[in-house]
Amino acid sequence: MTGCVNDTARALGCRNTVAATHLKLISILVIFFTSVLGISSPVLLARYFQGKPVYDKAILVIKCFAAGVILSTSLVHVLPDAYDALSDCSVASRHPWRDFPFAGLVTLIGALLALLVDITASAHVDHGHGHKPSGGADYLPVGTQDVISGKKPTAGLSNEELEKVKQRLVSQVLEIGIIFHSVIIGVTMGMSQNQCTIRPLVAALAFHQIFEGMGLGGCIAQAGFSMGTVAYMCFMFSVTTPVGIVLGMIVFSVTGYDDSSPNALIMEGLLGSLSSGILIYMALVDLIAADFFHNKLMSSQQWLKKASFIALILGSTSMSILALWA
Repeated sequence: MTGCVNDTARALGCRNTVAATHLKLISILVIFFTSVLGISSPVLLARYFQGKPVYDKAILVIKCFAAGVILSTSLVHVLPDAYDALSDCSVASRHPWRDFPFAGLVTLIGALLALLVDITASAHVDHGHGHKPSGGADYLPVGTQDVISGKKPTAGLSNEELEKVKQRLVSQVLEIGIIFHSVIIGVTMGMSQNQCTIRPLVAALAFHQIFEGMGLGGCIAQAGFSMGTVAYMCFMFSVTTPVGIVLGMIVFSVTGYDDSSPNALIMEGLLGSLSSGILIYMALVDLIAADFFHNKLMSSQQWLKKASFIALILGSTSMSILALWA
């Protein structure tokens, strides 16, 4: 209880609505431009390498870096923040939040929801394009159908085109999880009146958005979207956090709630946990496992597998280091 009192005293000493508003207006511009820079970099790199012999290898390494960023985002940033929000003194002292680890439960629900979406959409894609197995004798190990049978589909999409469709699904679900996270960050900053918290967050979140944008951009680059869809997805990522900041400022001006109110902390914790579960599943299953265990290009070249693993480590390390500040 003494810790709670000390935290409250420090927060009151830093409260300055005018200074906080000024910092938030600056952060809207800074975060928008750094988000654009982060998400557009891998997309532009992919466009540059397109048509060149190293295109597929470059895309694979970029995607592995992206997977490391996404995995680190979920485990080092989003989940601990959600746990802290639900463990705050004003929340954890109340029933039922003190009786059950809701952060872990909602993270589990997020991962299972992502799995359900993955299963449903994949089944729909396979069935819709004539790739449904006709019987038990047609069963083949995952990721090796065309290698073992030496056959190509006689109707519908080719294996390569089908893979593109699934990659697009992965990118879209991944963006939904990241948008949840970005909205939470923005609303929390917008509701805060603590200038001591906001000032270091502006710089830290700028780098945070760069690396998170690179993670999402790497997946978008491989999915082969049309130029219009790529521009739309990049725009949505770039504006989500600034829009969240504006929404947080509006919520504070209308209700008087700040980021330390119990209701705001509960909402932050639940949405953050849900987002974390989605991102953990997408990073481990649809990005890392899919490439390291079922990608024929990586399996055929050991040096590429090593380079991809190094890219994965670099991505996760870069994002983890940012946890020192944000």
